[in-house]
Amino acid sequence: MTHQLSATSSRRQFLSLSAGLAGAALTTSLSSEKASAVEPPKRAGQPSMRLSLAAYSFRDAFKDPDTMDMPKFIDYCADQALDGAELTSYYFPKDADDAYYIGLKRHAFLRGIAVSGTAVGNNFALPEGPALDQQMADVKSWIDRAAVLGAPHIRVFAGAPKDIEHGLAVKNCIASLEECCDYAGSKGIFLGLENHGGIVAEVDAMLEIIHGVKSPWLGVNLDTGNFHTDDPYADLAKVAPWAVNVQVKVEMKPRGSSKPVAADLPRLGTILRNANYQGFVVLEHEAKEDPFKTVPSYLDQLRKVISA
Repeated sequence: MTHQLSATSSRRQFLSLSAGLAGAALTTSLSSEKASAVEPPKRAGQPSMRLSLAAYSFRDAFKDPDTMDMPKFIDYCADQALDGAELTSYYFPKDADDAYYIGLKRHAFLRGIAVSGTAVGNNFALPEGPALDQQMADVKSWIDRAAVLGAPHIRVFAGAPKDIEHGLAVKNCIASLEECCDYAGSKGIFLGLENHGGIVAEVDAMLEIIHGVKSPWLGVNLDTGNFHTDDPYADLAKVAPWAVNVQVKVEMKPRGSSKPVAADLPRLGTILRNANYQGFVVLEHEAKEDPFKTVPSYLDQLRKVISA
């Protein structure tokens, strides 16, 4: 009996020591990554994509809770046999508390739907002061909610300069992203910087900010419809290696185009495979058609694209 107890004790000590060493190694690794600029994730294996849908696709329907609310949206995603649902922050009840988010998380789990991520509106291209501080506080508040929901990713914006010159706006944006990434990382959540106009309207400007942020918790929320440049596909390919979430628009508007044109979905799929993307592909329907009528068809098209 004494020998057995001694062996058990030794085994426990070994496991405890191993866990401590592993934790220390992970902490050291993350600290080391934080000391350098964000590099594209090093992903082993082959491209692997799962299909999700953004709540923003039903932005008009959300104006009437009898037509659409978050539980109904999750049910819709389940009925479409999706893997996930992106729960845009704009459409939660203003008085929602942790109990609400926990209940929604339970509902999604029981319907077999993963919360693929969420999205928040913000502007980090502001002068230092109360307004910028409030923007960071709002993002951190939503990080707390995302943690309760179990969302692994939050889409964030860089913003458009307001009462500030461009170079300082970029500097403040980088500093704000680093601070918010530190907080998000403490919750195990990625922040995905979206190519959403403002100071990231052009791909080189986007890359400047990506390279400027020193955090292993920053990635790119790749929005396929947001580069209105001479060659949006080429620009998407340049930032695709940093993608931690992808929002697919069914239309694009290159520079000089008088109106939106249909997106080449297979070409977008090729860009993602070439970047060895592994994660959610989220349909974000912004076209004028009624989403209730057109979303199912677009989802079918995307299924073929991501499984090709």
